[in-house]
Amino acid sequence: MIYDVLAQPVQGIDFAPASEVAEILQNLRTIITTTKYSVPLDRDFGFDAEMLDKPMNTAQVQLQSEIIMAIKTYEPRVTVTGITITGTDSGVLIPKVQVMINDDE
Repeated sequence: MIYDVLAQPVQGIDFAPASEVAEILQNLRTIITTTKYSVPLDRDFGFDAEMLDKPMNTAQVQLQSEIIMAIKTYEPRVTVTGITITGTDSGVLIPKVQVMINDDE
């Protein structure tokens, strides 16, 4: 099954998710909305936002790469199957990540 995770600010952390899927999706949302160097005890957590001042096409490609690397590092229970990025008129990039949860075999 493929799940879509939209980069929206987390409205709160559920410390006891109802299922492993809910936990994984929450983790993914946290990863794709957190920039590197913003977490005091793990400065590498999240994605590097250095590309955000670059032209839109360049920033989109680099953001996709950063998101894939961050997910591989911090949530290895999933495989990224696709990333789409939409941009607003004000230049805000909003990624949507499609993932498939790996089986525990």
